[in-house]
Amino acid sequence: MKSTALHAIALGLASLLCATSHAELTEEQRRIPLETEAPTPGLPKVVLLAGSVSNKPGQHEYFAGCALMADCLRQSGKVWPVLVAEGWPKNEAVFKDARALVVYADGGPRLSFLAPERWNRVRQVADSGAGLVFLHQAVEVPDDRASEFQQWIGAVWQKDIGCRGHWDMEFSQFPKHPVLQGVTAFAAPLDGWLYNLHFSPQAVPLLAGAVPDKSRSTANAKSHAERPEVVAWAFERANKGRSFAFTGCDLHRNWGVESQRRMLVNAILWSAGIDVPSEGAPVSITPAALSANLDAKHAPAK
Repeated sequence: MKSTALHAIALGLASLLCATSHAELTEEQRRIPLETEAPTPGLPKVVLLAGSVSNKPGQHEYFAGCALMADCLRQSGKVWPVLVAEGWPKNEAVFKDARALVVYADGGPRLSFLAPERWNRVRQVADSGAGLVFLHQAVEVPDDRASEFQQWIGAVWQKDIGCRGHWDMEFSQFPKHPVLQGVTAFAAPLDGWLYNLHFSPQAVPLLAGAVPDKSRSTANAKSHAERPEVVAWAFERANKGRSFAFTGCDLHRNWGVESQRRMLVNAILWSAGIDVPSEGAPVSITPAALSANLDAKHAPAK
């Protein structure tokens, strides 16, 4: 085959890849700018890594949740949020000089950066001292990555002792910490939780609450019946980088809880080394924003 013909085929394939690079995104989602650099030089950059489509409608709405966090971060005027779709950027240059990386995605074997070259890229972000924020199932990694991951965020969920499930949780007691400034008592109805993680001694519990003892599915968890379980924590890494994790955020409707939003936006700012306002970060949203940018999913057959 002539080289010109090969070149034409290559161009055609490249065009096809570009056309389908965000095939899972809805028309509404495609209107959201992705992987955009700050218009103001020097504005600290926060990369929000939204996982691919997952689970049922109203659950694991990673894109919509990251879009809401981006809106709230813009309200602070202190950082520039960069939204990344489908679990990994098309252009890894977005990681350059990031002050914080937020991962809201499936975890375990479905974590979007398990490939060695991607894992190494996240390692570079962690080694740079940038903030790390991991939400919901993203706190779980395969066994062979657990030790290093614990050094990144201060804890790791593993099936040997870890438990998970759905139930109501209420939070009314908060330690003094910048992440919790402006946060008042709140409830997260019927959210999905992971608990009983392997914690580093240096991890600082921020939210803990009662869990149903029937959810204690491992011998280790059963040995701690009635113990309040930690579902959010802060961690300062050996290189002075800051990390935060929260195992809730399964149900999209709970983004409507103001104190939960404030805690998460505070955490992102704190992880990025930005002073959190004493009253907490501004996190205003509209009802329309809460129902925007949802994934196209099919309800399970009855």
